[in-house]
Parts: sequence; C-alpha cells; structure tokens
Amino acid sequence: MTDPAASPPAASPPAASPMAASPMAASPLAERPAPATRTPPFGPVLITGTSSGIGRAVAERLARGGHVVYATARRPESISDLAAAGCRLLACDVTDEESMSAAVTAVQAEHGQVGTLVNNAGYGEYGPVEEVSLDRVRREFETNVFGLARMCQLVLPGMRAAGRGRIINVSSMGGRLTFPGGGYYHASKHAVEALSDALRFETRPFGISVAVIEPGIISTGFQEIASETLAGAADGPYARLQRVVQERMERTYRNKLMTARPEVVAATIERAATTPRPRPRYVVTPAAHVIVGMRRYLPDRAFDAFLRLQFPV
Repeated sequence: MTDPAASPPAASPPAASPMAASPMAASPLAERPAPATRTPPFGPVLITGTSSGIGRAVAERLARGGHVVYATARRPESISDLAAAGCRLLACDVTDEESMSAAVTAVQAEHGQVGTLVNNAGYGEYGPVEEVSLDRVRREFETNVFGLARMCQLVLPGMRAAGRGRIINVSSMGGRLTFPGGGYYHASKHAVEALSDALRFETRPFGISVAVIEPGIISTGFQEIASETLAGAADGPYARLQRVVQERMERTYRNKLMTARPEVVAATIERAATTPRPRPRYVVTPAAHVIVGMRRYLPDRAFDAFLRLQFPV
C-alpha cells in the first residue's frame, strides 16, 4: 500500500523553461570552490513528481551529489525551493501530452538527450473493485501507467541515438502482491512491472538499462491521499472492509518498524542511477523484503489466509 505521493492530476500548462539554482548566501563554506557538476553515467536526470515524498528526496539527493537534475511538477511554484538545492525546474504534467513533450524537449535542447529518466509521479486510488468509479480508475492509470509509458516513449529516441541511457520506474512492493481495498492501485503497479520487464529486454541492444524500484511503506503523503480516495458508501456492502482497510493503513503507518523515510528510497534510486550495471528490481525496506518474500513462496490459499488475519471482515 505504498508509493510516491502525488495528488490526483489536473491539466498543467506547457513546460516552463529551466530555472537556474539561486546563489548561495555568503558564508565561510561559500568561499570554497564549488564542486564540478557531474552526471550519472548516462547524462542529466529528469524526475517526474518531485513536489513531495520520494521524488523530492531523489531530486535533493542527486543535486547535492553534483548531478544535473531536472525536477518537475505540475505546478513549478510548488518546487521553487528545489532551485536553491541545485535543481533546474520544469513544469511536467504526466497526463498532458504538450506538457510532457515540452519538458523532454527542454532537456534535449540543453544536453542532446535525457540521460536518466526517473518515473516517480503516481498516487493511490483505493476502494472496493465494485464501487470505485471507472472515471477515477482511468485518472489513476493516466498518471501511474500511461504517463509513465509516454515519458519513456519521449526520451527513448534520444537515448537510442546516443547509444546509452537509463530508465528508473518507481513501482511499489504493491506491484508484486495485492491487498484488499486497493485492487486498482495494485493493478496500476503490476502494469508498471510488466511494462518495465518488456522495456528492459527491448532496449538492452541500444545500451539502455531499465530498473524498477519497489518501496515498502514510506512516510510520505501517500496515506492521506489513499484515505481520501477510499471509495464506497458508509453503509454499503463493503462498509466493514473499508473500515478495516482504513484502520490497518493507519496502524501500519504509525509503526516505525514497518515504515521508512523517503530518503531511504532516494539512496536506492541513486544507486540504480549510478551503478554501471543496475539490478532489474530493488525492493526497499526490510518489511517489504519480508512481505514480498511471503507472497513469492506461499501458495495462493496460504497467502489469502494471511490476508484474512490482517483484514478480518
């Protein structure tokens, strides 16, 4: 039940021009020579969904390391402080073709190609399969799946021409299993896993690597958004399930042993972006390793029995 936090999308204007980082205030440290700007092995990094949570943490971490980072959000004013952290800012709404194209074009105009794409934008739509409006499902898939796929399509020609590149898709441990009450969210993440597997094979001959990041429970705004989308009538046939899912979600996010900070995921993404040979998948947090392992080795009926203990209805 985790993922990068991002609010349900709305149309954004075309991408803005890159904004240079603000000068540092005078200080003894400011007198030292600035570190030379460096990039991951495959050039500048373009990150979607950096207004909060994992995306913001990744942008800050890579910029601190001296990488060329293009941080994006639907509303650039929501990430204005990232300019002071060393990021270049662009508008990018992953549900809007013109906005996505303009963001990629801006990076290519400056550098020739997007070196590393981090597809992070996403959010969770929760509720019983029967009761969630398909309009809401389509909106979620536009962000979590179709926007991700389109960003890949836009950067790949430049990567192929350069003979190198890297795509990092932020999925979730929820792409490897399914919890009740989150069927459509999990479906979107299973789709990300499948697309990434196909893409990894298809692009390898062109020197392009594809990695998937699978965070566990991360302390971001994801819980609040998921709770807001928890659909269904309070007195409907799934009312008890909704209450149980809500209570379980709240208990899990309060459990310090189950959760981790976004910076933990950011460190993993940095490794995936800079290592010469990235792994196909990175499961993040000890709890995620345990749960994904359980799903891998338990038969379906046994895992269903485990879920009934966690979600008694």
